[in-house]
Amino acid sequence: MKHLLPLAALTLLWLPTACSGQSAPATVKPGTYRAVLKTKGGELPFGLDIQPTAGDARTYAVFAINGNERLPMDPATVQGDSIRIPMSLFESELVAKIDGNLLRGEWRRRRTAQQVQTLPFEAQYGVTYRFKTEGKPAAKANLTGKWATNFGSKTGKVDTVNAVGVFAQKGNVLSGTFLTPTGDYRYLDGNVIGDSLFLSCFDGSHLYLFKAGYDVATKTLTGGQWAGVSGYESWVALLDPKADLPDPAKLTYLKPGSKTLNFSFPEPGGKTVSNTDPRFKNKVTIVQIMGSWCPNCMDETNFMSPWYKRNKQRGVELVGLSFERSPDMAESGPKIERMKQRFKIDYPVALAGTNDKAQASKALPDLNAVVAFPTTIFIDKKGQVRHIHTGFSGPGTGKYYDQYVEEFNRLVDKLLAE
Repeated sequence: MKHLLPLAALTLLWLPTACSGQSAPATVKPGTYRAVLKTKGGELPFGLDIQPTAGDARTYAVFAINGNERLPMDPATVQGDSIRIPMSLFESELVAKIDGNLLRGEWRRRRTAQQVQTLPFEAQYGVTYRFKTEGKPAAKANLTGKWATNFGSKTGKVDTVNAVGVFAQKGNVLSGTFLTPTGDYRYLDGNVIGDSLFLSCFDGSHLYLFKAGYDVATKTLTGGQWAGVSGYESWVALLDPKADLPDPAKLTYLKPGSKTLNFSFPEPGGKTVSNTDPRFKNKVTIVQIMGSWCPNCMDETNFMSPWYKRNKQRGVELVGLSFERSPDMAESGPKIERMKQRFKIDYPVALAGTNDKAQASKALPDLNAVVAFPTTIFIDKKGQVRHIHTGFSGPGTGKYYDQYVEEFNRLVDKLLAE
């Protein structure tokens, strides 16, 4: 479904009772809900934890639950008989009518000023399972391990490895993610039912549903992935403890003849940030190529912001170059500011252009290409680029995240010691 109305207008249309003043606001039962988005691939489940805010009977704290992740949404509000749960960072929201133990409505995400994507949404109070396993066959296999994966396979075989699945299974409960050369699929949670895999994730912006059947003879998973409102891709995965991806340090690099990264872009407040600014002189500088719309960038910023607070006195600087859906500061500036507030960022974040990778590459002509958001660039005290890391392995990847943090700190320590 697509609505050609601004998001705020849609919200007002959904809440007629709130405008009439004819009845007191409904109340939401506090606790855990099993939520589903109704996609073309079927129900995409995720957890919601809804708790009242002290001192305000109409405001609630809400968390989206995917495996071990409790992702905070923005404060939810109740008006009339409906609840609105926003995720302003991603310009999305859940809006639903309250009907006892059931919330029923839709998820909305603004794509452009005139286009809003929607999917039907329901949430049932007190239900904690992910995919329904009661009355279904027990898991016939344990899928724990590394899986060489080919998304978009046209042969039904893993002839090209463009992702690595990392799964952990206990009983019929399955968790994990897929690592790709440009980032990961964050926290996936689900079940193994009989010889079939089911995984899902909802983070306010991205929504993924994975289904696959397992062939024990070939140790192969074959299935499909549904993403967003209409995306679909087939995938095949082969159990392979040696599965690996291309070196993330070799995908983006300086063009011959370039030694530094030249940039000069405006912050939302109007100040221009440039690599020649005095704040970067004789300091190790980390450049974060990012976007407020990007969940992997969100994970990286969640690491970077507190790291900078702990380490800035050591002679290190951070700067974010944000590539947004619009080059217009009037539209994208507030998104950058919301991101800075959410993650308590106290280093500069400038609007560098649009999130089209070709346009981002033109904005940074010293690089061969921008192939992923995020991309992290390490510059030494002399202003020379020393290392470029494409993508980010977030906390949903487990040991891969720990390895990234270790390598990040080791590199910064080395550059600071020079």
